[in-house]
Parts: sequence; structure tokens; C-alpha cells
Amino acid sequence: MSSIFKEKSKDSGSYARTGTLHLNGIQIETPIFMPVGTRGSIKSLSSSDIDELGYNLILANTYHLYLRPGKEVLDHFHGLKNFMSYKRALLTDSGGFQVFSLASLFKFEEDGVRFQSHIDGSHHKFTPASVIEMQRSIGSDIMMVLDDCAPFGSDLGRLELALDRTHRWAKESYDYWMENPGGQNVFPIVQGGVNESLRKRSLDTLQNINFPGIAIGGLSVGEPRPDYIRILECMAPFFDQARPRYLMGVGTVVDILEGVKNGIDMFDCVLPTRNARNGQVFTSLGKINLRNESHRLAEGPIDPECGCKVCSTYSLGYIRHLHKVKELSAFSLSTYHNLYFMQSFMEKMRKSIEIGNFQSFYDHWKNLFGS
Repeated sequence: MSSIFKEKSKDSGSYARTGTLHLNGIQIETPIFMPVGTRGSIKSLSSSDIDELGYNLILANTYHLYLRPGKEVLDHFHGLKNFMSYKRALLTDSGGFQVFSLASLFKFEEDGVRFQSHIDGSHHKFTPASVIEMQRSIGSDIMMVLDDCAPFGSDLGRLELALDRTHRWAKESYDYWMENPGGQNVFPIVQGGVNESLRKRSLDTLQNINFPGIAIGGLSVGEPRPDYIRILECMAPFFDQARPRYLMGVGTVVDILEGVKNGIDMFDCVLPTRNARNGQVFTSLGKINLRNESHRLAEGPIDPECGCKVCSTYSLGYIRHLHKVKELSAFSLSTYHNLYFMQSFMEKMRKSIEIGNFQSFYDHWKNLFGS
């Protein structure tokens, strides 16, 4: 199998690296942040906005797209990209996280999970093969396998059970995918909670299968940050250099810094878009709460260092006003700014690795955004 990833440069003092991800003729520079378009749309933005922002890879959610609009609609429109008029690369998760986050609606079985729709209570079942088949209908460039993400605080028995399911289903997914790869790629998902031994075992087991890349799940799900860092550090020396590594659901500035330091290439999270809709934006000076009274008469932009069209057009005082009166444009303008910030932040991080200045970059941004 030809590699979809090529490493470009490495930081001498950490595991940070830059590279290029090749997906069906689309090149993506890494480390990369992926905006989340759960239901086939990044909330409050159009596909042309995403194109304008320069995002070559976004994420959508298999569970939600399975329920609405459903497989029939996606097959009719020849995939999600055509349906939403998006021409670049797409990654879809498997629904495994919904098993975790909507646990009361799901029941594990030997060959998959049964669940009730959170929308109408209807009954459904996901198996490793059916999840791959659904992602074929979506037409994603990177598909994720069905996995079992044990909640933080699970005992050793629950973690071992999750590993057994995750590894077994990963092999079933791989075998089913290989019957008809179709230009799509599949990543398995490393689990193991905050247990270092289980994490290493999971990584070793899954890297021994010829998947094009590797994903890490079950982090940033409630564990303290020291545990998050410890698990990344325990895996970092054992990552396969030839494959891209994707850390699922991670998107704070500090958590991305720690991830990149430990060799992670890909990130996704709803946080920049969700926070924007709630009135929090990211800037070169740190986080800003747009609804604060102190911004009422602010004539300058959200961020004087930002080159986005929001900052070059509107005052901070005006954006605050839109949020206070709940105008819909408050959501789209703030979201646009935050995704511009994330794109710029990742670009600067790649540059810092290439010129040998990553540690200084890491220190600056961790100090600015650290909790």
C-alpha cells in the first residue's frame, strides 16, 4: 500500500514534525486542525467560507449523517462533498464517540452496538462493516473504524474489554475495507484510557495492521491534563514514522501544543466554532469574551494582529453588539474569525518547526492560553 503521508521536517528537541498528507490529489500540510461539520455543515458558515479560509480537510460525523439525511439521500447525491458543494478532503468519525457520549441509548453486542436514535427513539445497529459502508456512501477520504471508548475512570476490566472490542473490530473493518478500498483510507483508533501499558499495547496491535494512518481516541474526555500529557508522552517514541497520527476531539491551543510536541499530525474539535457562537474568540493576545461590558465602545478590531475579513471590516464594539442582541451574523462572523485564527496558528506552528524555533513558539502560546 502506498503511503499517504510524507514527513518534511522534525524538531530536534521534541517529537514535533511537519509533513504532507496526500488524499486523492489534495495536499494537506501538517500539523493540521480540522473544523467539525457534524451534520455536513460547519455551523453558521457556508462551504464557500471554508474554501475562502483555506481548509483542505474538514470532519463530519457518521452517526449524525446516518440518521439525517440518511444513506439513501447521500447515495442519491453521490456523497456528502457533492451534497454540500465542498470540493476538498473529508474525514468522518465512526460513531464510536456517540456510543460514549450517548451511552444510555447504546448497548454493546458481540458484533457491534445497538442504539436508539436521540432524535426519535428509533432502533438501529452499527457493526464494523456497516459503519465502513455508511462512510463509503458519505464519500470520505479518511474513514474511522468502529471502536469502544471506555469512559474516564473505568476500571482495568472495562478498559481491557474496550481494547478487545476495539482491536477485533479494527481488524474486521480493515478486512471489509480491503475488499473494495475505492480510493478511501481507514484509520484504527488507539484506546486504553490513562493506562500506559494498555495504550502501548493498543498502539502496537493496531500499527501491526497495514492501516494508512493511526488515530488516538479516548483522550480529552475528562481526564486531568497531567494524565493527558503523560499518555501522549508514553506513546510518542513508538509512533510509526511513516504514518500520520490523528488525535481525536482535541482543539484547545494548549492541548494542540502538547499533541504536536509529542508527534501528533492531525486534530479536530468543535471548540473554536462552539466557543465563537457563545461569544468567545481567540486572539494573538489570548481569549476574549465578546459580551463583556468593557468592549462596548471598542473601536478597534477583535485582534489587531489578525488579517481576517472580520477584523479588517468590523469593530470589536460592533461584534459585541451583535452578540448582545442575538443577531445571527454574530455567530458567522465570530466563527469565521476563530477558524481563521486556528488556520493561522497552525501555519505559524509549522513554520516554527521548520526553522527550529518550536520550543519558543510552544512557550509563548502555552503562556498566553495556559490555564
